Amino acid sequence: MGEESVRSVSRRSVPRDALAIDAAAATEQIARALREQVRGTLRRRGLVVGVSGGVDSSVVLALAVRALGPERVLALLMPERDSSSDALRLGLAVAEAFRVRTLVEDVAPVLEAAGCYRRAERAIRTLFPDYGAGWKHKITLPGILESDRLNVMELTVEEPSGRQRTGRLDAEALLELIAATNFKQRARAMMEYHHADRLLYAVAGTPNRLEYDQGFFVKQGDGAADVKPIAHLYKTQVYALGRHLGVPAEVMLRPPTTDTYSIAQTQEEFFFALPYDKMDLCLWARDHGIAPADAAGAIGATPAQLARIYRDIDSKRRAARYLHAPPLLIPEV
Repeated sequence: MGEESVRSVSRRSVPRDALAIDAAAATEQIARALREQVRGTLRRRGLVVGVSGGVDSSVVLALAVRALGPERVLALLMPERDSSSDALRLGLAVAEAFRVRTLVEDVAPVLEAAGCYRRAERAIRTLFPDYGAGWKHKITLPGILESDRLNVMELTVEEPSGRQRTGRLDAEALLELIAATNFKQRARAMMEYHHADRLLYAVAGTPNRLEYDQGFFVKQGDGAADVKPIAHLYKTQVYALGRHLGVPAEVMLRPPTTDTYSIAQTQEEFFFALPYDKMDLCLWARDHGIAPADAAGAIGATPAQLARIYRDIDSKRRAARYLHAPPLLIPEV
């Protein structure tokens, strides 16, 4: 939708229970569908779940266990050089809580061989030539509430002393850095499918509705999966299922992170620019045709701010069309 449609959507409000969900009923519905999809449609014996220590992968693991039993689920943990130590620890704790087999595959050697780290450092040095051993980095988006923004990412580096500096990469270097980083998700997908092939399992994806809708995934990386059990659920609803399913409390309390760059960062500062609970409501309101003036109060924003968020949602959806698109054929077969 364009700016005119942002102003012209119908006068309705956001109900307080807009994102309320019957967690028990939703769990049984998803588990039943997973059983039918894995055993019937896909004709596979079980599921491989890449576990990151976050709530989304934890809930998908728990749903897989509910659907197929713990003996038919493999929890695959895939740390690399920039991973948080918490990710591995929490991922193992989740797997233990649901009594599933675990396998740790360190993908750093694969990434090193592919030039992931070298290519990323080369891009970073176009802005910070002294970047080297012992340094860390992350990329972030500017905030969206105070003014319209271009989706221009900023690079922050941290020296071994702890001093941080921030600047903007040019477009070519930014694309080089992102392309290098995308090796991480694609290497993990490769490992998931290796183990799925040898076990005759399917691969379970872990995106929630917000990530799936807005394109917060890497094509043929974490976007590659045979089933995506929670892609219809807002992040708020995923947390509700997590509480119902007994996901460990420490995972439930952990802020959503990217666990991609060497400086810790939240999904909010990397991509969404708002906390997940507010983004969920914004997406719900946009999808239900609620005007900014009528939804702003429920979200804690001004009408002008919410109109700006709607435009950002629409912009990300346009960019995500490529990520969602299947291979094109000439002619159709």
